[in-house]
Amino acid sequence: MTASTNIPWNPRLAHLRLLAALLVLEFHTYHSFFGHWQPQPALQGWGWLVEGHTGVTLFFVLSGYLFMSIAVRCGGEIDYWKFMRNRVLRIFPLFLLVFMVAVSIQRDAFQPQDVLYLFFSNLGTAPTSGQFITGAAWTISVEFSFYLIFPFIARFALAEGPGYLVRLMGLLILFKVGAFWASAKPTLMIYSTLIGRLDQFLLGMLAAQLALRHIKKDLHGAWLLVALMLMWTLLEVQARYASYFLPLATQPFWLAWPTIEALGWAMVVVAHANWRGQFWTWAEVLAQRGGEASFSLYLWHGLVITVLSQCLGTPAWFADWRINAALMGGIVLIPAWVVARLSYRTIEAPFLHMRSRYVLRIRSSIS
Repeated sequence: MTASTNIPWNPRLAHLRLLAALLVLEFHTYHSFFGHWQPQPALQGWGWLVEGHTGVTLFFVLSGYLFMSIAVRCGGEIDYWKFMRNRVLRIFPLFLLVFMVAVSIQRDAFQPQDVLYLFFSNLGTAPTSGQFITGAAWTISVEFSFYLIFPFIARFALAEGPGYLVRLMGLLILFKVGAFWASAKPTLMIYSTLIGRLDQFLLGMLAAQLALRHIKKDLHGAWLLVALMLMWTLLEVQARYASYFLPLATQPFWLAWPTIEALGWAMVVVAHANWRGQFWTWAEVLAQRGGEASFSLYLWHGLVITVLSQCLGTPAWFADWRINAALMGGIVLIPAWVVARLSYRTIEAPFLHMRSRYVLRIRSSIS
């Protein structure tokens, strides 16, 4: 395991990173072969699959939770440039490879200014968004934008208390409302930009600050079960009434949905991170290894799906689509897992070993 140099290793967060990557992988698998990027309100119980882009929200909440946990433990004393160096080493080696693939595919349309999309892969006609193989990379710019401002937000939140994050989210909601009504495609804007996603990072931060302050002992598994059931219910509501794939450019529901979605996932993160139980040893090892390579799994699975869709077409092996979908999910997952592990060891891990400590001191206790 290549653990952080700034916080004790928490395998539970690795479990959730794997869950986030698997949600996105199975979501893309389903729509590539069966759903065809259309709303599926009649599929009761399958909201987690047909709206599996929720895995992106889980990734964002986890980022806020993890980095705020580090900030709390070091009293907010983070070396900004060392923090950013670590983030570049974590994100950019694999992202640069994906970007190179994207501009190579569209070589005849390439313009020199497209290099700027390295920092804005979620805006305009980014090369990575031109094909499904590299399309998942749109989230990298949103994530990196959060990194740029996180050390400041963490310092202020620790100085002024959790209320600072609540006030900041309130101001953000005002901006979001204004931008929503000013935008020609407000649902897309909310879904794919920092103005629609920043509150998800902030809720992860708030969850970490409150959990470290108030949770003094491990939680019973019932808390985790309730949190997961709540999240499942929320995804069912979204799939039935406010799917991202509805042909409506303006869905007022989406003004509130990213915040509601993030609240649900924040409950899952807190409950699982503090769960008193444990998995079987083999499942624990598997989940940790999957979480370790979750970034590679996230960025590589589009290629695997594309290759398999060319080879297999639309699977119709059995009369029940659910059996076909389950088999296809496994068929995609196996090579995607192998490629992700290879990518992690070859591309990610060497750079991860170059990271350094960016916290200035570690507090002995959490007040």
